[in-house]
Amino acid sequence: MKKKFYLLLLLIATVFTATAQEQKKEEVCYNPNLVKDTSKKSIKSMVVAVTHGDSIKISYHSPGVRKRIIWGGLVPYDEVWVTGAHDATTLEIGKAFVVGGKEIPAGKYAIFTIPGKSEWTVIINKHWKQHLATEYDEKEDEVRIKVKPKKNTHIERLQYFIEENKSGKITITVAWEKLKISFDSLVRL
Repeated sequence: MKKKFYLLLLLIATVFTATAQEQKKEEVCYNPNLVKDTSKKSIKSMVVAVTHGDSIKISYHSPGVRKRIIWGGLVPYDEVWVTGAHDATTLEIGKAFVVGGKEIPAGKYAIFTIPGKSEWTVIINKHWKQHLATEYDEKEDEVRIKVKPKKNTHIERLQYFIEENKSGKITITVAWEKLKISFDSLVRL
């Protein structure tokens, strides 16, 4: 009888441990710069906005500066970057939207950038499920737009922002270290 009881306890402990580990894997941070930053790892992060009755979600991994040279160092100039860390940053939107004058169907996409010293290229790519930019293929691009980086106050961890103005135009901003870039999209009604 005791053996069955101990086996049952072991089974319950195993289930709780597995469940706790699974929950820990799924934890997502909505503002990586508000978290007490003791991790050297990139934090799994997300920003969500609701506009015109539908949501826009950007999922990304947020690396920290940690006294490193970011632009032209950790993130090389003139190379395709996942604009985060690890997996490609994803953009999910439930309605068609317009970026750079091009209408893009509702769906899930990867956001890549090509940072430059004075100009960046922002890329919306169909192949959203990939690690880093190793599988990136320009043929899968929905749109490419040029933007100018702007100086910003220091932000330790890379962070995305989604803002809507009164006319319904959505601005997506990514800020890290002492730079930020923004691009506008128009969500179709």
